[in-house]
Amino acid sequence: MSQDSDIENEMMARGLWAEKFVEFQSDRENPRRVAFARVGNATRRVIDRLVATMATNEELGSIANEIEGVATALERYPMGRTYEGFAEAANAGSPGGFFDHSPVSGVANPIAPPLQFEIPDVGGSGERRILGRANFGSAYEGPPGCVHGGYLAAAFDELLGRAQSLSGNPGMTANLNINYRKPTPLKCDLEFEGVLWKIDGRKVYTRGTCKYNGIVTAEADALFVSINFEKLAELARLQRRL
Repeated sequence: MSQDSDIENEMMARGLWAEKFVEFQSDRENPRRVAFARVGNATRRVIDRLVATMATNEELGSIANEIEGVATALERYPMGRTYEGFAEAANAGSPGGFFDHSPVSGVANPIAPPLQFEIPDVGGSGERRILGRANFGSAYEGPPGCVHGGYLAAAFDELLGRAQSLSGNPGMTANLNINYRKPTPLKCDLEFEGVLWKIDGRKVYTRGTCKYNGIVTAEADALFVSINFEKLAELARLQRRL
């Protein structure tokens, strides 16, 4: 096979993944996703207000009663796993609904900020990068008024994980390096950019930045190693038997 054919096939694979991501991002009318997002957003508000609330002890007791009631109500329903169906979907070239439950970008997961993504210029050179935005609330505070560095690292892992998937042969994080350039402020709109810049066999290399008001507050580079998602599917099946 010629080098030109290899490049063409690589671009086609990236294009398919880009289209799948865009399709997933735009599919916000699915009733199940809407319901999960509503609960996730409401719970996220509770967390944000709770971590630094000035409510009295009596008021906290009343709030605890209400939250315990919600927890009891949820315990009436069986639980599945967020990975169910993910490995099979990923192997077929679709990101799947798993991402709604991601601890970093999942709108249905109340511990996620969430980090939201878009892929610019699908069908062109823009397929090699992905953009993200997030606003970290009080629950993510590290240094006073700033985002905890560990949460920024998680955000980069998620961002660059999406970027490497555009290779058409996605894998798992092997190495992640973070450089913290400036304090990253809480409760501010942050802009992320992830770039797929090199593919070497099973190795996929990415780079990313986090900016506030156009100023880089942190940057990262990561190495991902492509895997056979059938193995991930098998692991998920084994977990379901436990």
